[in-house]
Amino acid sequence: MYATTDVPSLAAPASRGSRGRDLATLAVALIWLLLLLPTAAGAATQEDKTQFSVTAGSLSLSTAPALPTLSAVTLNGSAQTTNTTMTNIGVADATGSGAGWNVTVEGQSGTGKSAVFAAYCPKAKCGAESEGYVTGGATLAANSLTLNSTGASLSPQSGTTGTAPTLQCSTACNVDHATAVKIISAAKEAGMGTYLTTGFTATSLALATPTTLKVLPNEEVYRVNLLWTLSTGP
Repeated sequence: MYATTDVPSLAAPASRGSRGRDLATLAVALIWLLLLLPTAAGAATQEDKTQFSVTAGSLSLSTAPALPTLSAVTLNGSAQTTNTTMTNIGVADATGSGAGWNVTVEGQSGTGKSAVFAAYCPKAKCGAESEGYVTGGATLAANSLTLNSTGASLSPQSGTTGTAPTLQCSTACNVDHATAVKIISAAKEAGMGTYLTTGFTATSLALATPTTLKVLPNEEVYRVNLLWTLSTGP
């Protein structure tokens, strides 16, 4: 008969297999976490900036005032008002100052000029007379010519935005006298950009002539010199 002796088992504990599976699961979870986290490898940031300066432009007449030749007057024994359409005026304010601006007109006096309508001899006409105003010739009273801006407006040009300037002669403005009268005005922070008048009516210019109006000899005409001025400020 043989004696028997208990020998310890070499098998791994039952819990070891589950521990391995837990470790494998944890490893997979860590891998996914690493994949989901943003990588910092090779990343860099750089602060940047840019800027620009502004250079002021000018205040100018984009379309200069140019009164048309007035309609001819045919005498009929009565005082008359003869109408003509005013031409357009354009102003470009590229100063960027927002100071506003205004356009005025006045009769211009001085050598070879007349602030009121006076007899004038055009070049190569009038017989022996040279070109210029006729000495001692016929004249009209001051304020014979008026400008009325009713029905006209100022239109923005070239993508202009903002507050428009305003026409000042909804009540007729006298044109032919020696004191400046304001025709267009842009308030402060207004009129920036380019604006052009449109819509002057067929009665916008009115010439008043008296019963004593004289017919001029030798192709002479009545003429007046006007000075238009564009200035800074409303």
